[in-house]
Amino acid sequence: MAKPTSRYVCQSCGAVTPKWAGRCETCGEWNTIVEEAVEAGPGLPAKPKSSTRKLEFVDLAGTATPPPRAPTGIAELDRVLGGGLVAGSAVLVAGDPGIGKSTLLLQAAASLAKAGRRVLYISGEEAVDQVRLRARRLGLQDSRLELAASINLREIAASLDAATDATLVVIDSIQTMWMDSIDSAPGTVSQVRACSFELIRLAKTRNFAVVLVGHVTKEGAIAGPRVLEHMVDAVLYFEGDRGHQFRILRGVKNRFGATDEIGVFEMTEHGLAEVANPSALFLAERRGNISGSAVFAGLEGTRPVLVEIQCLLAPNPGGSPRRSVIGWDSGRLSMLLAVLETRCGLRLNATDVYLNVAGGLRVGEPAADLAVAAALTSAATDQPTDPGMVFFGEVGLSGEVRQVAQADARLKEAQKLGFVSACLPRRVARGNRKPAAPEGLALQEIGHLSDLVARFSAKPARQ
Repeated sequence: MAKPTSRYVCQSCGAVTPKWAGRCETCGEWNTIVEEAVEAGPGLPAKPKSSTRKLEFVDLAGTATPPPRAPTGIAELDRVLGGGLVAGSAVLVAGDPGIGKSTLLLQAAASLAKAGRRVLYISGEEAVDQVRLRARRLGLQDSRLELAASINLREIAASLDAATDATLVVIDSIQTMWMDSIDSAPGTVSQVRACSFELIRLAKTRNFAVVLVGHVTKEGAIAGPRVLEHMVDAVLYFEGDRGHQFRILRGVKNRFGATDEIGVFEMTEHGLAEVANPSALFLAERRGNISGSAVFAGLEGTRPVLVEIQCLLAPNPGGSPRRSVIGWDSGRLSMLLAVLETRCGLRLNATDVYLNVAGGLRVGEPAADLAVAAALTSAATDQPTDPGMVFFGEVGLSGEVRQVAQADARLKEAQKLGFVSACLPRRVARGNRKPAAPEGLALQEIGHLSDLVARFSAKPARQ
């Protein structure tokens, strides 16, 4: 009986099915199953057991030195990477189309080339002249960056195998790479997996860092097989709204540094500019005398960041109130509204709620609960919050305000930007160290959300 010459592979999760179906039974996605040809090739002969090499185990207590790094010359990128590029590492950079991935990597590659290192930039989406035009717009035409345009992985592998002195190789993008031994189109699961494996193998053997540019789906996930994120050493997401000038580079995986570290950039006519103090930039246009606004002292990785939480309440007599959220979790907003109504007596069930994190930053930590609650209470009572106060703390279902991590770093950032007070959780746990208040910063501890609501109720109404 002849073996089948084709198979059906889900382009979302990589599951293989014997026949086509409209919906993948593994991941549940629709219209992602594509027919691919079976990779032909003889199987590896079985080796005798006598020739199998055994593993040599060593003690855990040994000497280990940090890997040497090559700084890219862009401080925000080095921060996310953990200090620079590690030789032999593989980095995956993903983001929406037009967000600035190629611009950032071209700037980093040109900076490394100016430092005297050999950098190879291989583009599968643009011609060499197009890359040159972008470099000229960015003022990078004097860099000794080596360019090439190709999608044939066999040619790329032969060139990289001979590049023994390369420090960095940029592949833009991995979804355009094509291996002639696999009978499927570029971007399919088989092609992405095979091409990535070969490029990572070359990076490990030739000791150069490789950066793979990846596309994302409409849901925001990296296109291609999920195994691609497991194969690389670091995964960086380039986030941001095209309507805002800010771009956030977030590290979601890093074997050589901290995860969830962010780097902030500003899109200008001369490319991406670093933002050394993002808190000051996020709060530059804030008006402190407006109700429905509160400053959140957040933490992104190891960096404290202060952002403004904006809230607007509008009456809705129709009985189906709207909840619109930008930059925060909508489910957490619904929970917080329920706590304010049930535990604190605020009536918000007949109002539309619009919540926005100013600046385009996506906040994910629970410590933003207290700042959101302050903005909601301020909007409901039409009383502005203290313009010199920051908020942070997690809110439970009973209304209690819980402790959060790195309180000292949040307070230092607030004091540096000129804030005079901070509203934070009360220290109730036994043995929990009281945060040290920086000079000129007063601490106001609360234990229950009703204490926060009572402060707004005690204020005189605005005329």
